[in-house]
Amino acid sequence: MTALLEIENVSRVFHAGDDTITALAGVSLSIAGGELVAIVGASGSGKTTLMNILGCLDQPSSGDYRIGGRSVAGLTADNLAGLRRKHFGFIFQHYQLLGTLNAAENVAMPAVYAGLDAGSRRERSTSLLRRLGLGDRLDHRPNQLSGGQQQRVSIARALMNGGRIILADEPTGALDRKSGETVLDTLKELHTDGHTIIIVTHDMEIASHADRIIEMRDGVILCDRRTRDHNANAPLALHDSRPVGSLSAFRRRLVQAFPMAIRSMTTDRVRTFLTMLSIIIGIAAVVAAVGFGEGARQNVLRQLGGLGASTLQISPGRHFGDDGASSIKTLVVSDADALAHQSYVDSVTPKVRTSAQIGFGHTSVAATVTGVGQDYLRVNALELLKGSFFSAGAISERSQEAVINDTMAATLFPNDESPLGNTLLIGRVPVLIIGVFATPPAFRFYRELEVLLPYTAVKGRLEGADSSLDGLTVRVAGSVDTIVAERAVVDLITRRHGTKDFIVENQDQRLKSVERSSQAMWRLTSSMAAISLLVGGIGVMNMMLISVTERTREIGLRMAVGARRIDIMLQFLIEAVTMCIAGSVLGVALALGIATVLGGLGSEFAMIISVKAIVAACAVALWIGLTFGFLPARNASRLTPVDALSRD
Repeated sequence: MTALLEIENVSRVFHAGDDTITALAGVSLSIAGGELVAIVGASGSGKTTLMNILGCLDQPSSGDYRIGGRSVAGLTADNLAGLRRKHFGFIFQHYQLLGTLNAAENVAMPAVYAGLDAGSRRERSTSLLRRLGLGDRLDHRPNQLSGGQQQRVSIARALMNGGRIILADEPTGALDRKSGETVLDTLKELHTDGHTIIIVTHDMEIASHADRIIEMRDGVILCDRRTRDHNANAPLALHDSRPVGSLSAFRRRLVQAFPMAIRSMTTDRVRTFLTMLSIIIGIAAVVAAVGFGEGARQNVLRQLGGLGASTLQISPGRHFGDDGASSIKTLVVSDADALAHQSYVDSVTPKVRTSAQIGFGHTSVAATVTGVGQDYLRVNALELLKGSFFSAGAISERSQEAVINDTMAATLFPNDESPLGNTLLIGRVPVLIIGVFATPPAFRFYRELEVLLPYTAVKGRLEGADSSLDGLTVRVAGSVDTIVAERAVVDLITRRHGTKDFIVENQDQRLKSVERSSQAMWRLTSSMAAISLLVGGIGVMNMMLISVTERTREIGLRMAVGARRIDIMLQFLIEAVTMCIAGSVLGVALALGIATVLGGLGSEFAMIISVKAIVAACAVALWIGLTFGFLPARNASRLTPVDALSRD
């Protein structure tokens, strides 16, 4: 009959610097199914190394090891994990239970990696714990159980996938005598049920309970003797052979990894939050920076738009900054009339500006007096708040009528009195207030006091009979490109003047220039904010690397009960991604809170939160979680079970 476990001339050599340590030296051994075997020896005799090889936690340096006639030589890490899931159950001296899981969840762990559904896992783990007298301890965590109870949980876990072969490493070493006897009685019952039991111990009294005792010293077998006859015809325990589809098994393992990740993160809440804090600040900084940038851009465009969209400002001067511009007197009203008849012009207004002292009652203020035409409000897209504006007759008759801005109205009439019908003194010239207009947003910050008069009144009653203008403002027709209109205006007035003695400022081009500057500033602030996200990713990687180091024994345990490398990698990768997602949600919430406090469009620190910015920032955070979590996850998955389990 083929042996269940068979090793032939197996050696295991370890290298420690320049030293070579031989833990096993040419060991050959055959164990039949259903045996109760004790491997005994002093510390350093090689018994634990032999057990690790038998349980596929380690591989021999030389020789051959066969399970049911199948050699394990050359098998991949995942193939070996499959053998552990299918054939073995491990009972460790120090229990190796996960503190974040309760008893039932600890027992069910091997079935997670076998792909069993949650209902079946719970049912089987409950049944095993009740069988071992722990039916009232299902939801207790390891720190709520005694040593003997923890070891019985460990035994139940070894049986979860069938436990055809149970390897017990010093199963009573950490227990008192009574609890140790209970554990030994349980192992003997399992042996009676057909399980193959291999106990590793240094205590001959414990070994005396076995049917076969194998004594080791210095990596070789000194004695292999049978204390009782083995019944080769006794029924054997079999592994859990219920078929599970590979796709559904992977999905179940993936789903189970998320609550495992949450439990791990909540184990050390302070450290998890501090790590997430860098992501929270990074996400909030990116979303806020984009919001501030967009808010500032919209505010600037809104304010500049108040100066008149699609307008051309025409002023005397041969070029921008011309020192002799004040001496050029060729820009006249007939130029405005000529432009008004062009198809590319919507409307046009002359402009004459001067400063004057404005008197009302006992109040005297300095203000800007602007002489304009009847289409001034239309050209500049301004709103008339109260009263009326100048008519064509008022222009031609040089009427002493005034339209003041809302800032002037608030200054001279602070108690919500109506300015209409009141008389102002501009120097010595009285004017009647007939209307109030809204100050353009671009000038509200400066709180400029402005009075509008017919340009004819300013030239005829305030400045004298000079017919020259300080400027013209042209509103371009809606269907015409302002650049095309600008060229036509330059051509027309140049022909009228015989020379180009004026300058044209295209308001749309100014808007585009400001928008380009805003975009550049937005990119700069967003890039600086993105650096904080990068720093956050480094923080996540640092924590995950520390977590891998601190949880090495947990990794070893998961591998011992059958976790594949991809399972270990996913476990840590999901933790990193979950941390980044949680940080993203909190970061977005923080940014929205900042936006609520500081206010929306129109406030001094306007923030316009963009859904695209939120999605982009969260996508980057997810990418950071995957990228910076990959290295720690990869390191964890590359650990060997025996190395991981042996680390403190």
